[in-house]
Amino acid sequence: MSMNLNKQIVSTKICFGMIILSFLLAFTSCEKRLDVTPLSNLTDATYYNTEEDAKAALGACYANISNPDVFIDLAMADDAVPFLTGDANRPLLWRYDITPDNGYIRFYPGAYNNINRCNIVINLIPNIEMDEGLKQRYVAEAKFLRALAYFNLVRLYGGVPIVTTATEGAEGLEAPRATVEEVYTLIESDLQEAEQILPESYDATDRGRVTKGATRGLLAKVYLTRAGADQGSSYWAQAAVKAEEVINGGVYNLYPTFAEAFALSARGGIENIFEIQHITDVRGHSLGRGYGVRAAPIYPGTGAGIARVTANLFNLYADDDQRKAVTFLTSYTYQGNTVELSVTDPNPANAVSFQKLWDRTATTNGGEGTSIPILRFADVLLIYAEALNEASGGPTAEAYEAINRVRFRAGLNPLANLDYQSFKEAVLLERRLELTFENNRFFDLLRTDKLVETIRADNSFNRNAQIQVHHVLLPIPQLDMDVNPLLEQNPGY
Repeated sequence: MSMNLNKQIVSTKICFGMIILSFLLAFTSCEKRLDVTPLSNLTDATYYNTEEDAKAALGACYANISNPDVFIDLAMADDAVPFLTGDANRPLLWRYDITPDNGYIRFYPGAYNNINRCNIVINLIPNIEMDEGLKQRYVAEAKFLRALAYFNLVRLYGGVPIVTTATEGAEGLEAPRATVEEVYTLIESDLQEAEQILPESYDATDRGRVTKGATRGLLAKVYLTRAGADQGSSYWAQAAVKAEEVINGGVYNLYPTFAEAFALSARGGIENIFEIQHITDVRGHSLGRGYGVRAAPIYPGTGAGIARVTANLFNLYADDDQRKAVTFLTSYTYQGNTVELSVTDPNPANAVSFQKLWDRTATTNGGEGTSIPILRFADVLLIYAEALNEASGGPTAEAYEAINRVRFRAGLNPLANLDYQSFKEAVLLERRLELTFENNRFFDLLRTDKLVETIRADNSFNRNAQIQVHHVLLPIPQLDMDVNPLLEQNPGY
């Protein structure tokens, strides 16, 4: 990528959301296998001289937000069955016949690309003569984004190399793996430092940037993950504290209906604590069409049918659960003909599909503009309920209030009179129903030590997954092992 292109981006005078869009467009063509770092002239310290340069550098971080492919969450848990012909890597991942060459585990290099962009901001922006408050805020935003990338890495791969300085070209790519504890220490430090600097909210021009509430919410999820399956862990109380700060902060809330939470109008709205924002037919995504009904003509480019909904998941929803109709497409009408969809029919053209992030206004293939949620207020409410139950040895009044807010919005009756174990199971079920298709189910199974038993019990479409204990971590992608000879592969691969 040339310096001229970067200067062109820097000089573009548009709102922050469009700055993110510009970077998405500019960097899409540059994403290659070895994009562990941006090109060397992007890390040249002589380039970062002005406030506009700082804004451009931070925009590059937002353009490459660390978010795993939702296929990992769906197919490696029990929420979806991949289309079983076509790309062979999909059913192999689903059946846990996983090798380091599987293309769907390659979150690793993109995460380090984003980490390096964040390191550029954190390392070089302090040297720029500009408004001190704005400078500190930019660095704090980059620390949140770096923490998010490392959080996803450590959950997927375990201990990974810690890189906190910007690398140039092919320099600095060889680094040994740190321990899980060391990675979490960096994550917590970055989030705690960012929390002290970031504002509670922004005006409309900057809506979508990281807020104080986002750092607290992500910290709550980090502590929840660190608590794992240990009822006696001190992290439960810490998770409850940070979640409560978000809940009581007065900035975020649930939309009155579940459908409103996924409408185009929800971009930057009251429920999305942190999200990846898209613009319909300008810089969209393809999750609606990609996970839509295979070959259905109701999508631009027709539905791809990457993965279908499992009967296990679909049948968990009560008929009066308002989330069911928003989350799944169960029939469609085209040119006067209605097609009824099924969770048991083996024909993918007749399969119930995910429609939660389908932007029906999109007219281009891959043009959907719904936001992709990374952290919603509903998630924080459920974190709070779970953490309080664990920390207190049973559900408190506040824990019931938190989970029942989510259930009430879904049209369900409130929970009451549950013991510790029943409430624990109720929260995990509610998380599955509320947060499906949002990169949570697989991580929930991991942190609660339920992944292996759950996958062994799932025989959707004769799955017969060959899951073993070592599959709680993904293998480091082979191409990245080749780049960095100091890496050691995870056991079992």
